[in-house]
Amino acid sequence: MTTKASQIVLNTQDSVAPIGIIAMDGAKELGSKINNYLVQWAQDSGINIDTYLVETSCPRFSSGDGKGLIKQSIRGDDIYILVDTGNYSCKYQLFGKENSMSPDDHYQDLKRIIQAMSGKAHRINVIMPLLYGGRQHRRNYRESLDCAVALQELAAMSVENIICFDAHDSRVCNAIPLTGFDNVMPTYQVLKTLFRSIDDLNITPDTFSVVSPDEGAMHRNMYYASVLGVPLGMFYKRRDYSQVVNGRNPIVAHEYLGNAVDGKDIFIADDIISSGESMLDVASELKKRNARRIIGYATYPIFTNGVEKFDQAVKAGIIDHVLGTNLTYRSPELLEKPWFHEVDVSKYIAYFITALNHDVSISKIIDPHSKIKNLLRQYGVKGGDNI
Repeated sequence: MTTKASQIVLNTQDSVAPIGIIAMDGAKELGSKINNYLVQWAQDSGINIDTYLVETSCPRFSSGDGKGLIKQSIRGDDIYILVDTGNYSCKYQLFGKENSMSPDDHYQDLKRIIQAMSGKAHRINVIMPLLYGGRQHRRNYRESLDCAVALQELAAMSVENIICFDAHDSRVCNAIPLTGFDNVMPTYQVLKTLFRSIDDLNITPDTFSVVSPDEGAMHRNMYYASVLGVPLGMFYKRRDYSQVVNGRNPIVAHEYLGNAVDGKDIFIADDIISSGESMLDVASELKKRNARRIIGYATYPIFTNGVEKFDQAVKAGIIDHVLGTNLTYRSPELLEKPWFHEVDVSKYIAYFITALNHDVSISKIIDPHSKIKNLLRQYGVKGGDNI
């Protein structure tokens, strides 16, 4: 039986320590939503509290040097630091010019705040949905291992738990085998948004398929295909390994492996939409094979080249819908697009914080399998019976 968070949230007798939430500059919006859930649950339990947010700042000198400041006591608190390393909308002045914060800047500010705690917190937990350096997760030739080194640095700074979402490669946790590391998949939230946002969905093996955009995304697409009870296909990317363009080997062609997609709605899940070229190429190839509607999903819809190409693709009938979470910054332009549907993960993170704060197994707070099963039954999807 699923336990409601409000039944145990902030029961001071069972909690590890009082909760403190630090939302770094790039994660203020998400942090506010998480805080609202926790405050509401606490008030429902009879606890009088206005906020769990801890006031902090990371001011910078005009030379670009910075420092971390914590503006209230956090002694003995169970601290959860929320950081969005991909939020390029954050600005600072550098020699009189406005500069956008890079992932490096966000990560450095995270370490500054941890330093400012001076060992006073009871426990430090870092919620970094988009892992810093996560796309540089393995070594080819003479290359750095940014993500592994960052995780080791955080572990050395006494961070006890690191929580990320849909890591590009979850095996990076091998760099810190003695530190808590959770790679969370927001599958239930994605499916709920899918059913609520898109009309006339008919989830049967004859009308719907899941297609992985490449071999690296197979594990997440395999899960969606399994719970929905529909076929799974895959594209294989042939790359030109003789050259590097924009930090990667360019794709020569997409080769499809799987059942026919004629007349079917297709769901494509990936971790990141960066330039979006790969997603659009796959959608185009599926349309050539007479697919009906194409529904793309990415945990991190960062759209580094803007959304104009997707506008054109939607107008041309190449892709129909795109889902993405609020775990990283989404531009106002993207949020206004009728083809984009946001997946809100703030309540899930609030559940996660509640569980960690009480040293309770996540499955006792929220069971994604049973919730997905109930959701699919609600919408008449027979695949839910197989979970």
